Amino acid sequence: MIRSWLSFVGVIVLLSSCVTNKKYVYLQKNDINMDKPLDTVVRSYALDSFKYKVQPNDILSIRVKSLTEKEFDFFADYSGTNQTNSLGGSTANALLIGELVDEEGKVPFPVIGKVKVAELTVFQVQDTLQKLANRYFDSPIVKVRLLNYRITILGEVNREGSIVLGNNRVSLLEAIGLAGGLGELADRAHVKLIRQRDNLAEVVYLNLLDENFVHSPYYYVNQNDVLIVPPLKQRPFRKYLAPNIALIVSSISIVLLALNLMK
Repeated sequence: MIRSWLSFVGVIVLLSSCVTNKKYVYLQKNDINMDKPLDTVVRSYALDSFKYKVQPNDILSIRVKSLTEKEFDFFADYSGTNQTNSLGGSTANALLIGELVDEEGKVPFPVIGKVKVAELTVFQVQDTLQKLANRYFDSPIVKVRLLNYRITILGEVNREGSIVLGNNRVSLLEAIGLAGGLGELADRAHVKLIRQRDNLAEVVYLNLLDENFVHSPYYYVNQNDVLIVPPLKQRPFRKYLAPNIALIVSSISIVLLALNLMK
């Protein structure tokens, strides 16, 4: 009788620790365990355009190349070479080689002074600086890149930490992939996103199991986003109890067997 009761309890515990596909598969919409036609578009979604706009404290790489003679090139002091004069660059230490956007949303430009770049896309910043360079240089080429497009992912992911993105148009799902993906015990239906806007921090909960997430205004990540992935309720069972349940049941069975032999 006692053994039957222990077996029943063990089965209940193991069943309560199971994670179904409905809590695991991303962007599901009637996709769980269903046959789908091969080589056929099942659904299509129109994605909203996403253009990141530069904010204060962003770090920009600004590079200017021209045919201007060195003695007339006021960018030469920054690079020490002619033809490839630069502010910023592409090395790992962005703080040392990039231009920091100040609290007024401006970056310094030699001789010209500070130039407003906040609330402009990277391409608009490049066009703005290109027009300024055209006034002073012979056949200039201006290249602008955002160096510190960074997000942080914490919680039930395979690799916690901050990720520096080389592309300003990255979806949240791509960012999770760069973090090694979510763990098996991650709660994909209640992912917390903390997004900074000016002096505010917005907190939003996202459901990554819903295929309609592709229409969400939070589908693409922003600079300095923080993603916190909570665990499922099954985590304590799976991580702590389940690995030891067999040992516990075996120990109790041995004790019961010894008691029966002593009778």
